Amino acid sequence: MLTVAHLTKQFNAAPVLDGFSFSLPRNGFTVLIGPSGCGKTTLFDVLTGVVSKDAGTIRWGGRTLAHLGAEAAYMQQKDLLLPWLSLAENAMLPARLRREKNLITVRKRVESLFARLGLAGFEDHRPATVSGGMRQRCALVRTLMFHRELTLLDEPLSALDAITRRSLQSLLLMLQRDFQRTLLMITHDVEEALLLADRVLVVSAAPMRIIQDIPLATPKPRKPDDPTLIALKESVLARLEGELDHVVA
Repeated sequence: MLTVAHLTKQFNAAPVLDGFSFSLPRNGFTVLIGPSGCGKTTLFDVLTGVVSKDAGTIRWGGRTLAHLGAEAAYMQQKDLLLPWLSLAENAMLPARLRREKNLITVRKRVESLFARLGLAGFEDHRPATVSGGMRQRCALVRTLMFHRELTLLDEPLSALDAITRRSLQSLLLMLQRDFQRTLLMITHDVEEALLLADRVLVVSAAPMRIIQDIPLATPKPRKPDDPTLIALKESVLARLEGELDHVVA
């Protein structure tokens, strides 16, 4: 289980996180959703050690850690593929960072994942020669190649068109179902959150706090036209609009 307690971070004396706390069960899919600028990406930066926390504790796997930089895989909005490498070579980077010696075996693992994610035959293509959706699939393979149970997803589908986005949502569910990952994702898309999550945490404007905790027990995959999800979507949007009104006021 991931437990974050009383996490605090300020920039120029302005609090972004002020005693923020939450916990994630193993193999759960939790989604954070909130207004722009509320501190969601700052939370991820603190969790991964990109910036240091001012106060608070982070516990994972029964250990208290300064950050999760060595414990979590992190998939961001941009695919961050290196343009001079092929897709397969990009996906193999985590193994190279671990200095694995048997690169033939690593390549076979990558090819197997490429086949599962619809990238078979594109292993030797450069990123500039394939679509945005294919680049994100490659980034997802690279994330899997870190072999870390905890995965942080920072709006990984937001730059994609609606059709591609829908197809990749099913791959995120596969991360949890087939690879037993514990997932924490940021999104601005309320419908996406309700389709994917076991639990949605609606957060306030900065300093960020949880204003609504929504458990979702409906089996997945879910359908966007489910009346229960439509009602929940309207409820969440109303809470978020209330937060925006508070910021403007």
